[in-house]
This record gives sequence, structure tokens and C-alpha cells, in this order.
Amino acid sequence: MKEITGAKIVLETLKYLGVKDIFGYPGGAVIPIYDALYDFKDIRHYMARHEQGAVHSADGYARTKMVPGVCLATSGPGATNLVTGIMTAHMDSVPMLVITGQVSTSFLGKDSFQESDIIGITSPITKNNYLVRDINELPEILKEAYSLASHGRPGPVLVDIPKNIQEQKLDYIVFQELLKKEIKEIKKFKPLYEEKDILEVEKYLNSSEKPVLVVGGGVLNGDCVEEIKLLSKRLKLPVVSTLMGLGIFNKKDKGYLGMIGMHGLLEANRAVDEADLLICVGMRFDDRIVGDKNRFSPNSKKIHIEIDRAEVNKNIVVDLPIVGNAKDVLKNILSLDLKNSFEFWRDSFKRTKSTEEKSLNQIAALNVLNEILDDDYIVVTDVGQHQMFTAQHLDIKKPFQFCTSGGAGTMGYGLPAAIGAQVANPNKKVIVIVGDGGFQMNQQELILLAQYNLPVKILIFNNGALGMVKQWQELFNNKRYSSVILDINPDFVKLGNAHFVEGEKIDNLQNLNRLKEILENDKPYLLDIQMSFEHNVYPIIPAGKSYEHTIGGV
Repeated sequence: MKEITGAKIVLETLKYLGVKDIFGYPGGAVIPIYDALYDFKDIRHYMARHEQGAVHSADGYARTKMVPGVCLATSGPGATNLVTGIMTAHMDSVPMLVITGQVSTSFLGKDSFQESDIIGITSPITKNNYLVRDINELPEILKEAYSLASHGRPGPVLVDIPKNIQEQKLDYIVFQELLKKEIKEIKKFKPLYEEKDILEVEKYLNSSEKPVLVVGGGVLNGDCVEEIKLLSKRLKLPVVSTLMGLGIFNKKDKGYLGMIGMHGLLEANRAVDEADLLICVGMRFDDRIVGDKNRFSPNSKKIHIEIDRAEVNKNIVVDLPIVGNAKDVLKNILSLDLKNSFEFWRDSFKRTKSTEEKSLNQIAALNVLNEILDDDYIVVTDVGQHQMFTAQHLDIKKPFQFCTSGGAGTMGYGLPAAIGAQVANPNKKVIVIVGDGGFQMNQQELILLAQYNLPVKILIFNNGALGMVKQWQELFNNKRYSSVILDINPDFVKLGNAHFVEGEKIDNLQNLNRLKEILENDKPYLLDIQMSFEHNVYPIIPAGKSYEHTIGGV
């Protein structure tokens, strides 16, 4: 009788689901799975150098390929090292299947070696998680978890598999039957709006003179870019974006004003502040967007189109919540006989343009990128000043070209996420823009570029500081720079060389012209770009404050 192990079931089920690539790090509780991987030809495994690198790589893979990313780690510290990455994916609604090994079922709850309650630890930051106790349930659980990750509002799902389950064997014919068995139907999402709610949208528009369309990452997840552009074009609306919605519109789209929020562009934030109606689609009213919730867009009615009921009225009480799939809702709105036109209001704004810089700084580097990058690139950032400079000044031309940690703000995200993005998109150029602080958090992942021949280009915006925290200490703590000065940094070029990645230091504006030649190279490359310590990112609205308290910007 032919049999199959639990470990092999994991791989065969992933293959059945269409998974081609996984990111992981081996350990004692997943040795059976790694043994099965040894001669399994249908799934490529990318060995990270830290579990956090693996989970961020799966995240970058998912965000740029629009399929769940998959990562694998052992029990105990291996599993807990994934937690930051799971939280990062959870905050930004990224579909991910996380597989962890666990001590054998007979050792559960006994403080066994490398035992951790990863189910309990990750419950608040996953859509669901499963502890497998029966090998017969393994195929169904994996299929259900993979499907659930993308269902409704996407997010991470974790499957914890004890080692003895991986080692057990199952009749192969039984496995085939279980594999083909339809999973129990995930409870279908039921829209909570009615036709009268759609008709209400028309009434709100008819009574409005200053409406603004606010787009978030839910527009990308909801596959409704075409519908949202049709709506903005038909009504001639001014449009603003959250950080996660960047790429839905670009600077060529009439009426598009850029990012809103704490580091939003002045005209974009002004539009929201002066609006009498906000049509918000697939976004959260998080504190970086809202600031002082009592002063946020104070004179506007608010329509909130959102798939997750839990997000409605969480931070801002809205006038018309429409809980449903954004694509369906927008189609219904577009079917209305809307004759409104807000061209005069839309054209009263002039999108903020990047300044021409005469010295080497973050904006100058991004201006050069704007001149040379075509439509076929992906830009990943880490978190900090460079991230906000990029969000403000880089012309992101298409959806899914921009990959960043928004809600979690995870430093150390950039490099491993870029690795995942490059694996997912081998024919595209992948650039990671990272600060000197964030780069050092997961620099060990550099070796993957050489190991797997991944031509990621690394642009370190090196200002010798934890720039964003430094900026806050400068503005709000009387320049008491506490533990933010990185005056002793590694030689990043030599560090790259040690990992078989060529690189160079750029310390003047003229040498930025080498970027085009470097980006066309088919090998990984590291640029250590020397930035001024003094250069801060503006405008900024202090935390908890409103538009009228904006500091800086033109």
C-alpha cells in the first residue's frame, strides 16, 4: 500500500494550490518538511537567514504578485521570529499562509524544548489559525487557510503542524480523495447595504459643492481601479490617496493631488480639510490620516465604502456607511444617472510639484529616479524619512508598483520584502530604498541576492541617523537627540562586497547620473548615497493635530 507522510502532504497540497515559491528557515520541528523538500521539484524554497526575513519576503511576494505569500519556520523562537512580519501583513491586509512546526502532540503544554503557543500569540494578528491534530485534516486545513487568506479583506493565516503529524503516514489514495474534496464553504461575504444606500450617494452628491474622493489599499485588494477611475473621471472629482493606495492614480491623472495624512502633500490635505463631502473607498481612518479626529475634515459629510464592517465607525463616525465589496458598490454607483460635475472645484487645486534640488538629498535622488524609471519597475521601501520622501515625490505610475509597510511601520522590512518582490517578478526591475538604520535590521538577507541571483538594486539613503525619530526630537524635544545618531555605521559597500554584491558610495549630485546605468545592470547592486543629516521631510502635521497645524511644505 502506497503511503504519504504528513510532511509530503504539506508540499503536495501547496503544489495543488498553485504555490511555486516559499520562504523559510529550517529547525528541529520542521525537519520532516525540509526532508521532503530535499527532492521535491515543484516548489522552490528560498532560505532566509532569519525567520523575520522569510516572512517579509513572503509579504513582498504577495503584495506584488497578488497571490498569498507562503513562509515556513520551526517551533518556539522560529515561530515567534515571524510575529513582526505577521503583524505587518495583518495591518496592511496582505494575504499570507504561515506554516510553523510544533512539538509533537504528546509534548504540547509541557514547556517542552522550543515549544511556544504560537496560536495564542498570533490570534490577534491573524484572520485565523489552526493547530493540526489529525493527519486526515491536514489537506483540508491547508486548503481552507490558503483560501481564507485572500477571502474578503485579505490577511495572514497560520497553520501550526506538530512534528509527529508531519511524520505520520496516510494511505495515498485516501490523501488523493481528501485533496480533491471540496473544502467546506467559507462563509460567503454578505454585503450589508441596500439599494437605498446607493441612491443616498446620489443625494449626497447633489447637495455637495466640494466633494473629494479618498482611495486606499482596499481599492487594490478589491480589484476596482478601473471603476474608481471611471467615477473620478465622470464626476470630475479631486482625488487623494492614503499611503496604501499609492499607484492607483498617478500624476498624469487629472485631479489627483497625492497622499494625505501626517506627511501628506499640502494641496491633498487642504482638499480634505475644505471638503463638504468625502467619498472614502477601501481605507481606514487611522490616526496618521486623521490626526485630531474632532478637526478632521470638519465640514464634510462622509461616505465610507468598506468591506470590513469592523472598520466602519471605528475611528471616525461616518454619515453613510456602505459595507460591501468595493467593486460591486462602485458598479452600482456608476449605474446611477449621475450628472454632477465638480470641475471648477477640482481645478482650483494645483498638485504640489517636487522642487529642483541643487545639492545631494533625498528629493534629488527621487527626481532622478522619476526621469529614468519606466512602467516596468517595483519600488520597495523600508520605514522612516526615506519612506515618506518616496511616497511624496516618486511618481508611482501603476498599481502594485509600490510596496511598503504602512500600518505597522516595520523597520527592517525593505530588503527582505524586495527579495520577495523580485522572486515574484523575475522580469521586472526591483529597487529598494532604505535608510541606514532600517537596513541594519535585516542586512543578513543580503546573501540571498547572490545565492539566488536576484538583481535587486539597493539604494541606502544614508543620513547617519534614525531620521524620522531624529526629526521628531528636533521639532518636539528641543533637539535632544537621544540614541538616534548613527555616527558609527558599517562600511555598507564593503558589507555588500562581503555578500558578493557590488556597490559604491555616492556623495555628490553629479554621480547620481550613474543611476540609469546601474539600474540597467542585471546584477544586484548597492548604492550608499550620502544624505544630509539636516534634511527633514515636510510637510508634517504633528501627531494628534489637524491640517491648520501643518509645519513646512510649499
